[in-house]
Amino acid sequence: MDETRKTKTSFSLELNTRNQIKRVALPDGSGDKLIVEGNLGRITDLVLVEDILLEVIGDSGKIRIDITRKDLERVLRANKVKVV
Repeated sequence: MDETRKTKTSFSLELNTRNQIKRVALPDGSGDKLIVEGNLGRITDLVLVEDILLEVIGDSGKIRIDITRKDLERVLRANKVKVV
């Protein structure tokens, strides 16, 4: 596993139409947040592709996160999942 993969988790968001985008905000200034909000619709599937990529699939799109099964299990075992 390369060093970048150990320290960084990337993601992608794919929505079927622009109508599903609620808000995209990129405030001026360094250190400000980027916000992307949209609607995946009703969640239809969760897929762990080759134990390295989690896909959350909805009626209106999908989000992909490069997280390993090992990392998911570690967080779940440590009870770090929070309901807010």
